[in-house]
Amino acid sequence: MTTAYERLLGTDFEGAPTGDPYEVIWEGEDHPAHRDRVPGLTALLDDPDAGCGERLMALIALVHWAEPAGYGAVLEAAATDPRAAFWYGWETDRWFSADRSYGLFCEAAVRSAELAAEKGTSELRAATLRALVGLADREGFDDRLGDCLDTASVRDCLPGIRAAVDRGLAGMRAGERYHFDVETQLVGLAGAVTLVDEELAVELLRTLLDNAPSGRALRHAAGPVSRCQGPSGRALADRLRDAGDDYVREVLGDREPAGGVFRTDVQAE
Repeated sequence: MTTAYERLLGTDFEGAPTGDPYEVIWEGEDHPAHRDRVPGLTALLDDPDAGCGERLMALIALVHWAEPAGYGAVLEAAATDPRAAFWYGWETDRWFSADRSYGLFCEAAVRSAELAAEKGTSELRAATLRALVGLADREGFDDRLGDCLDTASVRDCLPGIRAAVDRGLAGMRAGERYHFDVETQLVGLAGAVTLVDEELAVELLRTLLDNAPSGRALRHAAGPVSRCQGPSGRALADRLRDAGDDYVREVLGDREPAGGVFRTDVQAE
């Protein structure tokens, strides 16, 4: 007998079993039959007797599919105690063994834009992304924050981005200990601002990099800075060339970095 989870996220829309729930989730973004699975996923999410991993995947699917139940669960956790959520600690990153669930929700919410417009949940989506940005100085996103935000979301989240950078800087300067690489995460978030306001992005990046940056933070800054065209951006690029390693200089030299993509999996130094 198949379980509810196997029917909902272990079976594709042609009825074939699959071991990868993300195949179902991604296919569902373009398949209207995903709507038939929403009630079951919502029930699974709310079932305290179900497995934690299954409930988490149900939530990720609901966010991907722009459902109020998904956005609402993330909003509630962000507004109360993010670490008290049932899923916290179930999914961890490979470098710091820190929870990465909020990064998964951020990625899902960004991808849900088209369905949110179709379903009339765009405001909930925007509120969810603002709430997630508000956690940027407290929770790790496993490189799924600045790297995945779209232009419209960055514009909408600008006040929250500035506030998160300010709080993070204050914490780092005060010697606060973090369970994830907060410096690099905020550099990535500030770098996303280049999509809408280059001068502000450079200001935020410069302020962050004034705080004795790690090699990892410098590498993450290189990609966004390479997109800058103005004099302040070019000045920051010169500074990164002087302070960074060969990888940084390779990215800033407008050549394809190693492997053909900007590496986001460089360990902290």
